[in-house]
Amino acid sequence: MHVALLQMRLLLPSRTLKEKRAIVKSVLSRARNRFNVACSESGLNDQPADAEICFVTVAPSATHSRHVLQELEAWLVSERPDLDVTDVLIEEL
Repeated sequence: MHVALLQMRLLLPSRTLKEKRAIVKSVLSRARNRFNVACSESGLNDQPADAEICFVTVAPSATHSRHVLQELEAWLVSERPDLDVTDVLIEEL
């Protein structure tokens, strides 16, 4: 079994923490349902316009786990053009 982590920093079109929470919650739940990954907001909790989110997957091969996370990244960019991805890190654990 191989575990892979995708960490993303996003620039959000939100001015309040309430708006940020709605955006992040939507992204996380849709990614969880579509890609069967574990995910959470991992940092920048008190900044309304920035978010750091992480996605983790477990797969039988390292190639498959990396592929799932790369698909997730591409999906997020195409699905939510209003969010700017400022940093991406894919790491095998």
